[in-house]
Amino acid sequence: MNIGIIGLGHLGKIHLKLATEISAFNVSAIYDIDKDIMSNLSYQHNVKSCSSYEELLSACDAVLIITPTPTHYEIAAQAIKKGKHVFIEKPATDNTDDTKKLMQLAKEAGVIVQIGHVERFNPAYTAAKEYIKNPLHIDIERLAIYNSRGTDVSVILDLMIHDIDLLLNTIKSKIKKIYASGFSIVSKSADLAYVRIEFDNGCVANLTANRVAQQNIRKMSVFQENTFISIDLLNKITSIHKIQVITNSSSPVKGVIIDTGENQQKFEILNNQPIIHPINAIKTELECFYKSIAEDYPLAVSLSDAENALKVVKEIELQINSQKG
Repeated sequence: MNIGIIGLGHLGKIHLKLATEISAFNVSAIYDIDKDIMSNLSYQHNVKSCSSYEELLSACDAVLIITPTPTHYEIAAQAIKKGKHVFIEKPATDNTDDTKKLMQLAKEAGVIVQIGHVERFNPAYTAAKEYIKNPLHIDIERLAIYNSRGTDVSVILDLMIHDIDLLLNTIKSKIKKIYASGFSIVSKSADLAYVRIEFDNGCVANLTANRVAQQNIRKMSVFQENTFISIDLLNKITSIHKIQVITNSSSPVKGVIIDTGENQQKFEILNNQPIIHPINAIKTELECFYKSIAEDYPLAVSLSDAENALKVVKEIELQINSQKG
């Protein structure tokens, strides 16, 4: 399959490198407004550089869009109208109206559109999914050392959207209420945000996003009856902690004992770390994109998924912006 890539910044370079490693892909063309970067990458990877986006579209069957978020809609719409399958780095667009328009265009053109919510493919998360049953509470923390890349949008659209997508993929219930607060530290939009989301089924989630932190942290904790699950998305470590009643005091202790008091029930915490198979999540999502096109593989992250995440983002941003007044 001939693949074209538009946008050769930090993430675009990663996508280019990984796409060239996928045997099902032939990277047939690349394009970026920075001609020097495009020329260097064309030479390094022995791929055709184009003088325009239109030239790129004429040379490929599918396109990877790794450009700044505000440009996504126009670039994707143009590709879809040309009958090209499209992969868009998250978020799909910067507003739900444009995302809906892309959904309609894709339906009319009969093409596949996948969104790059890459944490869905994080091996620590996929290893934990089989253990997640009816969560009662979820904590997600995403801290990042400051990087000017991405600060054209709020920290919610830049970083927290990853965790919103994970949350909506984990909790199969409608959102009941959202509470949000946020602060601008060095950017014009929020750099730090705290969000509480309540679901109809009773689950409550607390999300923190901070892009002016002193260290990088990406963690998710899931609490449910008799189990809590720790997911380190950054270091790819998942721990399953099961709590069980001690029914036989003479049995050998295998875990940590919780003693609730004299003549009270004792509990034991048993820890298990599933084997995490090392994968490159971006490469995996690109392979899924190919399978959805060529093998009718279920679409991993749809425009509908992206729209649902964007709705939550916009509600959070609305609340935070209203606090400024």
